[in-house]
Amino acid sequence: MTHFFVSQGHDNIPRWREAFDNMRLCSAQQARAQAGHGDHVWVMSNLDGWTTLTSTLSARGATLVVLSYSPSSQEAFQALNAGARGYAHALSPVALLQQIVVVTGNQGIWLWPELLSQVVGSTFKALSGENALREDALAVLTQREKAVALAVASGKSNKEVARELDITDRTVKAHLGAVFRKLKVRDRMQLILLLTQTESSLMDAE
Repeated sequence: MTHFFVSQGHDNIPRWREAFDNMRLCSAQQARAQAGHGDHVWVMSNLDGWTTLTSTLSARGATLVVLSYSPSSQEAFQALNAGARGYAHALSPVALLQQIVVVTGNQGIWLWPELLSQVVGSTFKALSGENALREDALAVLTQREKAVALAVASGKSNKEVARELDITDRTVKAHLGAVFRKLKVRDRMQLILLLTQTESSLMDAE
């Protein structure tokens, strides 16, 4: 597995090389020619045509992460829609870059918590939210786990869920962990996709 950092040429951030010994700084053209299945490709959002490049390489089986000097929820939506599995600040510390690889490499989606909650909540609403809930999926959860799952799906952060349900942050994390295990999902985005999936789409998936 190779880490390709795609930039305009002047974005050679030392911490990128600190995080990954096998990183390559390259242009969009070089990434198109060399990156493929199993590679991690980090694309700077100040590149012209970065969404198209992200879609192209994602379709090849590469894992895409979009980096930005000025992260925003709007750009995060663009990145995810283009097939990226992660969206982060270009100056993220070494440990965080390595954590992103673990999450995205295991088919998870990485965004910082506050932005992830916004994205999850907006996606849940776009998928008709509570009007499209799969009661069969919720049936395996306890009442408190169900309450936590629905609060998280609506876009609330762990702290907001804790305040709403009058429990501690640690308890929220414990319930959320149980929800993920029981429903066999890895993150909040997979949770809302499962909760709003129709029976017909489930049959198609099988």
